[in-house]
Amino acid sequence: MIDRLRTLPLRSRLALLVASAVAVAVAAAAGACWVLTRNQLESELDTSLQNTAAPPDAVRDALSNCGAPSNSDNRASFAYIQVVLSDGTRCVASYSEPVTVQSDDTDVARGAESSALHNSTTASGAKVRVFTQRQQIPLRAGGVQAAVSVSRPLAEIDSSLNQLALLLAAVAGVGVIGAGAAGLWVARAGLRPVDDLTRAVEHMARTEDLTVRIPVEGEDEVARLSRSFNSMTAALASSRDRQSQLIADAGHELRTPLTSLRTNIELLARSEETGRAIPPDDRKALMASVKAQMTELASLIGDLQELSRPDAADPGPLQVIALHDTMTSALQRARLRGPDLTIDADLNPWFVRAEPAALERALVNVLDNAVKFSPAGGTIEVALSKSGELTVRDHGPGIPAEELPHVFERFWRSSSARALPGSGLGLSIVARTVQQTGGEVALRHAAGGGTVAVIRIPGAPKPPPDMY
Repeated sequence: MIDRLRTLPLRSRLALLVASAVAVAVAAAAGACWVLTRNQLESELDTSLQNTAAPPDAVRDALSNCGAPSNSDNRASFAYIQVVLSDGTRCVASYSEPVTVQSDDTDVARGAESSALHNSTTASGAKVRVFTQRQQIPLRAGGVQAAVSVSRPLAEIDSSLNQLALLLAAVAGVGVIGAGAAGLWVARAGLRPVDDLTRAVEHMARTEDLTVRIPVEGEDEVARLSRSFNSMTAALASSRDRQSQLIADAGHELRTPLTSLRTNIELLARSEETGRAIPPDDRKALMASVKAQMTELASLIGDLQELSRPDAADPGPLQVIALHDTMTSALQRARLRGPDLTIDADLNPWFVRAEPAALERALVNVLDNAVKFSPAGGTIEVALSKSGELTVRDHGPGIPAEELPHVFERFWRSSSARALPGSGLGLSIVARTVQQTGGEVALRHAAGGGTVAVIRIPGAPKPPPDMY
């Protein structure tokens, strides 16, 4: 049965579940209503019997009929009256149905009980409700004890209960059918956004069109699902666009060093083929250019490999490292690249949790930027405050205000830097590395000219006790 349900469409299963739930609820309510009504009618019948006293004439008539055949077939009576003797003999009043005497009746007749209320049957098999109690009865000689039983047919209650059962069954049937129809309508209306989502996914799988968006209505779970789907497709579209842009930009950036390298190699090859030697100075310059282009190409490939990792990828094992020591190592490399520059450093202790190689590379990229834009003989100021804020300031031309929002974009280069060596990926790597450590980085104009890079990474001025 369960396997068969799983093969049904979702809306059919929902409609079936709604109809089943309503059927159970209606059946429970109808059953409770029927039971309460039956108990109420029986209670009223018992009260009526207890409040009904057998007329003395009827009792005398019953006693006079002891041993005589009953006249019950002459006409019906509202209540059946009979006298029950202690030995179980019954004396039936005229026009009354003889009722089967039970032990409760004889107990009352013997004086063991004052009254008894129970169900019984007539001689013809009809069900009756019997109330037996002791009364002062003018008995015949012999002193036999007796009690009087008053009975009412249960047919009057059964008839009402049967009619009620039919009515409740009809109402329940209509309710279940209506609930099934309403459940099917609700399922269709409620699952319409799911149908839209299904069609959108099928369209996307068929056409690879990531611009599909589903209209969002309301704040329910389906609306949340639609928003999540729209966010997912937007993220996929953005990722694909970034991937395409990265490939296009990488191709553009690779073309320049490759073209220059190819030209230089062709010159060397032509010299060998023709036997015409290149002047020593020109050959030296040519070889230096080839070496520089190869270095730039290797650096660009390394940057591309770094950026090829997804943003959510594991950056590597994080360690507690001394930021001031890592910055000192990066400064040594920066001084080699700008021997004519003065680099003033004021570094306070600061310990952070990061991947050592990636953080040092990011710091080197920041310093390289400062070296690249500093004028000959200029000064670069590096400071690591006691609160952990790292600043690197140069005294170069600065970056125009309209270009500052783009400095961390991949392959973006300012107009003043396009003539300088570089791939435009350095600051992108810096931003990515700092963000993976939970920090933040920004570039801003420096007072008096130049640019200052500000890096903040969460940490502490003292290492944890277990570091050493």
